[in-house]
Amino acid sequence: MLRTHTCGELNINNVGSEVTLSGWVQRSRDLGGMTFIDLRDRYGITQLAFNMETNSDLCLKARKLGREYVIQVRGKVEERSSKNTKIPTGDIEIVVDEIIILNLSKTPPFTIEDNTDGGDELRMKYRYLDLRRNQVKQNMELRHRLSIIVRNYMNDMKFMEIETPYLINSTPEGARDFVVPSRMNPNQFYALPQSPQTFKQLLMVAGYDRYFQIVRCFRDEDLRADRQPEFTQIDCEMSFVEQEDILNLFEGLIKHLFKEIKQKEFSDFPRLTWADAMKYYGSDKPDIRFGMKFVELNDVAKGNGFSVFDDAELVVGICAEGCAEYTRKQLDELVDFVKRPQVGANGLVYIKYNTDGILKSSVDKFFTQEQLLEIAKKFNAKEGDLMLIMAGREEKTQVSLSVLRLEMGNRLGFRDPNKFSPLWVIDFPLLEWDEETNRFYAKHHPFTAPKPEDYSMLFTNPKDVRANAYDLVINGVEVGGGSIRIYDRDMQNDMFKVLGMSKEVVNSQFGYLLNAFEYGAPPHGGIAFGFDRLCSIFGGVESIRDFIAFPKNNNGRDTMADAPSTISQSQLDELNIQLIVKE
Repeated sequence: MLRTHTCGELNINNVGSEVTLSGWVQRSRDLGGMTFIDLRDRYGITQLAFNMETNSDLCLKARKLGREYVIQVRGKVEERSSKNTKIPTGDIEIVVDEIIILNLSKTPPFTIEDNTDGGDELRMKYRYLDLRRNQVKQNMELRHRLSIIVRNYMNDMKFMEIETPYLINSTPEGARDFVVPSRMNPNQFYALPQSPQTFKQLLMVAGYDRYFQIVRCFRDEDLRADRQPEFTQIDCEMSFVEQEDILNLFEGLIKHLFKEIKQKEFSDFPRLTWADAMKYYGSDKPDIRFGMKFVELNDVAKGNGFSVFDDAELVVGICAEGCAEYTRKQLDELVDFVKRPQVGANGLVYIKYNTDGILKSSVDKFFTQEQLLEIAKKFNAKEGDLMLIMAGREEKTQVSLSVLRLEMGNRLGFRDPNKFSPLWVIDFPLLEWDEETNRFYAKHHPFTAPKPEDYSMLFTNPKDVRANAYDLVINGVEVGGGSIRIYDRDMQNDMFKVLGMSKEVVNSQFGYLLNAFEYGAPPHGGIAFGFDRLCSIFGGVESIRDFIAFPKNNNGRDTMADAPSTISQSQLDELNIQLIVKE
């Protein structure tokens, strides 16, 4: 070993010991008669001391060391005269007797510090340097710790970790696949798995009644802060269970993680139906750290000659307590905010409930004080409150108001990253209609079972069929989702029919699963948690990139390794692929 200790473990009890350390030069300070170097490794920082009077040659050599040089030092542990209480090794320093330069380093393109001067793209390009920074290192340590806790919990619950294939067949449902050409099977392609869904169901048929896997998945989707083309999920499946069994067991997992990582304990997580989530929050992943629930106003807002309300499918609003003092400039900012393409609203109506008891709105000419007071009563508003109202088509208006609600939550400081409000959203629609393709799609995936009491409506009234599905939401982020699965071949075929899939497509894509259902498939269900998202929530940041060692940028590129990239003509020929260049 090139070291006897790490740079994070020596303390006052080691004074007098001869030690050897290896690491990177963090920084150096030349004070004339003395030179000090901070030596860093994964475990911490130790100060090295060089005295010009006692060993001038060694001191001069130390002064020539550049940042990020890799060195080995031998010396004696001594108590520091000027202690640093901010680091565990701050009581001691190493009086160095020997330096060996193990490797040189170019000057890094940004400082390897907590508050670095490097921007996102630069740090992505030199990710191996960014990973040296304390903040990123702590993120990687948190990710590792989470994975260990999950595995131990699942093992205690009798789950078996089983690997499933990465090279599978492409399926027509869900997000876009990443495809992989097969050299040995010309003109045929594998797909990288969006999830191990069908394989974990086959494991249930095989009798492995409690399966889990911390697994890499791939989706060719547009990217954002909580989405990457390759991501990790905690994938789980159980046999001989109902929805309640799954919710209880995996609520236990999340509670266990919060207790171990954040030392926080929770009572039972609240549950909200999908219909109520949309009605009161306009979102199937509501942030319930704060109130500001939606209030529907059709009965009191229509019929007063204001066409925006009168012609709308839905008139709905939120009440921001204590915000009646908002200035015209602040209100105009909110109007501009909701008109942004990302929000998509046509406008915003406000009603101020002033502290003098007078109601003032942006539509005063259409409403009397009595009518405005009737609206205020619907909100349970009091003097000093501000009511913000939108109108239009139901779904679009709900979604737009949901974005405004979150914006108000941010402005009012309600979305504290150190406060956690988990909940289950249940009873999702089984299907959703797509106007462009004029057909139904599965809300979750085509293997989700309908609620038993709704199955009879699958062909007669498919829009009203509820799924035996559930999502776990924390602070407005969907961190997990699952369902009770279909395990009967006839029911699965019915589901495929409603989705408009032909027998030929079904047999080619899912024939192996349907065949397996004829060999004693047990009732089963499961859930998958976004592991990267859990890491970001416990780490207190929005972007999952900070918890992935080598993430992609917003264009899905690895700027460090320059991927994706072109491949040689000889490789294309081997794969029987001919590129077509569009003019």
